[in-house]
Amino acid sequence: MNTDLDDFDVDMNRIIVRPLYFGLFTNILIPMALLLVCYYLNNRGGVGNSIGDFANTLFYIIGAVAVVQSVFALWWRMKRFSQPMIRRRETFEQDLLTGVLAISRPIFVVIAAISVYAVIYFFLTGRFRETVFLVFFSFIVFQVVRPRHGQLKGLIARQKTLIEQGQFLS
Repeated sequence: MNTDLDDFDVDMNRIIVRPLYFGLFTNILIPMALLLVCYYLNNRGGVGNSIGDFANTLFYIIGAVAVVQSVFALWWRMKRFSQPMIRRRETFEQDLLTGVLAISRPIFVVIAAISVYAVIYFFLTGRFRETVFLVFFSFIVFQVVRPRHGQLKGLIARQKTLIEQGQFLS
């Protein structure tokens, strides 16, 4: 069989845009809005540290959980994108679009959870700098995980290989 990527005439921008918009909303807009609320509260007198000396330990715990979630998100994306996503050759582009979106959404939510932990940390400790650090870390992870043209080309090639081997999404 021919393995040229042009066989399917895939609009890569169309496939990337929908998951990217969802990711921008969940990993950029919502965390920035929450961070803006924290900033406002911090400038208006702040929030008291309700957990005392445990604040430092909690920061390291949340940081460790954030790193584990980041590694999990990267692993999950790699694992899911290597599985069949196409139901039939004739619906290749639509199946790919649906599959990329369906796989990306929960991964983006896992990454966005890091920002939610940061906001909870702020309300427990009143420490704005650490909150910004955790939110910024989630932004970096999103930048690594978000869909790109190069990754999509590799995904298309893998899906074509799976089709040629007769492996379809059931």
